[in-house]
Amino acid sequence: MITTPALVTREAAQRLPRLALWLMAGIYLLPGLVGRDPWRNADLTSYAVMLAMAEGRTGWLQPMVGMVAVDGSWPAHALGALFIAALSPLGVYAPLAARLPFVLLLGANMALIWYATYRLARTEAAQPVAFAFGGEAQPQDYARALADGALLAFMATLGLLQLGHETTPELMLLTSVSLLLWALAMPAQRGWQAGLVAAGALGLMSASGAAELALGCGVAAGLVCQRSEDPALAPMRWWVGLGTLMALALGLALGTFRAGFEWPDEAADLWQLVRLLAWFTWPTAPLALITLWRWRRQLLRRHVAVPALLALLPLGQAILVGGSDRVLLLALPGIAVLAAFALPTLSRSGSAAVDWFSVFFCSALALGVWAVYLSFQTGWPPAPLRNAMAVAPDYAPLFEPLSLALGLMATAIWLWLVRWRTARHRKALWKSLVLPAGGVLLNWMLGMTLLLHPLDYTRSLTPWVRSLQPTLGEAHCVAAPGMQMAYVAALEAQGGWRVDARMTDRLDTDCPVLLLTEGRDGVVPDVAGWTFSERVRRPTERYFATLLYRRASPADAPALRAGAD
Repeated sequence: MITTPALVTREAAQRLPRLALWLMAGIYLLPGLVGRDPWRNADLTSYAVMLAMAEGRTGWLQPMVGMVAVDGSWPAHALGALFIAALSPLGVYAPLAARLPFVLLLGANMALIWYATYRLARTEAAQPVAFAFGGEAQPQDYARALADGALLAFMATLGLLQLGHETTPELMLLTSVSLLLWALAMPAQRGWQAGLVAAGALGLMSASGAAELALGCGVAAGLVCQRSEDPALAPMRWWVGLGTLMALALGLALGTFRAGFEWPDEAADLWQLVRLLAWFTWPTAPLALITLWRWRRQLLRRHVAVPALLALLPLGQAILVGGSDRVLLLALPGIAVLAAFALPTLSRSGSAAVDWFSVFFCSALALGVWAVYLSFQTGWPPAPLRNAMAVAPDYAPLFEPLSLALGLMATAIWLWLVRWRTARHRKALWKSLVLPAGGVLLNWMLGMTLLLHPLDYTRSLTPWVRSLQPTLGEAHCVAAPGMQMAYVAALEAQGGWRVDARMTDRLDTDCPVLLLTEGRDGVVPDVAGWTFSERVRRPTERYFATLLYRRASPADAPALRAGAD
């Protein structure tokens, strides 16, 4: 006999209004799509790879930036390059063209998580207790309410905000995890279709740069399918095995076995890891832990085993590699689904605690954003503007009426949402996640409207490239040996220069200009064959500058003295 901790009435199984759900998804996806440049580091580097592939300046299987090979994710980079090649001739700004498919991928992840939760909630073991005199939730209504809760949990997770809106391979990896989650949630009637998707998801995960994780997910999923108490999972083990072999072959062929173990060896590193896990997975991780405890008698049932598997494996790898937020991102679909299954078991006091924390935390953060915006525009309060000018004295605030209007609208919607949540729908399953998700959406919207201009100024390298343009002039190429890859990417993708960033003992290049990064001691190194010209400082960088050299004579053999950086 199946025992379940879920007690759900018919009234509690109401679904979130579709208009509200679509509006929240749109607010999450669209801000930041336009009006900004690629941000450093991974976002800018990936964009430079895609642009170089689209323009034919590098190979597709072994991409290079600045004549230096980069660890590529062929599916993600090829997708971005195809969109740039297709849309740029139509006048679409290249960064926007590269960003569009990744916005679509994030939307696909949201849909996959919703449908996976819906299917898992329809399984027999996940059903709530049947009441003696009726009135319990109907299976379809119950599944829809839990799926709405999973989607809200996914959007409410703090760690997804920045990484989910970048143009990086991690979003393709996230999609492969969500595809595997969806495939393992499918009923037995969809066996061969779900099997094909599961095998393809493991292959995509390996080809996108996570071969180790693909093998781990394949082996673990095979064991879950073999030992699960759900008969619908048993036939999937053959497809999962096929996908595991495919992942192994692709990992060896494309060289995507890259993870290296780096266990924290100091108390400070361990504390930093704990802080990362805490804030990155908030508020869904505590709910996921509640699910594992409340549903502990059904750990081998599909609705618990599948999301737990896809949450714990990326979480474990993130810990073993020293606390990588980009690996931890891949645990979020599984954590969101687990969080949804905690909703039928939450006490009224627990639900109220989540609500009140969300109201105070998100409102305080939004108030801080408004204070910074008012300081930039009016000079009051003076502290934010004074601090910003200390870091970037050349920054000139920009007033945009549309941004102000959108910020006011987002704030008004938040106030209405708080009132709506406290006045109505107090019994809905998803009630505990409306305010966390709404608060995240509010602050994301405010950040991408009111603070987009200063964020773009500080997080992009466009101001640095512009400061170099008058100095470099019409130089056909630039030598930048050993320079950080994001800066090399900015020189190529945003400055339009051909860059030679190879680090060799002898600068075998025909470039007339040499760029080096200033060391901590501020000493300008002597470079044989080159004459120091000037320092060019990034507007928001206090300490380090870019040292610019020119050839002493065209006939000189350029050499970089050992130890010069």
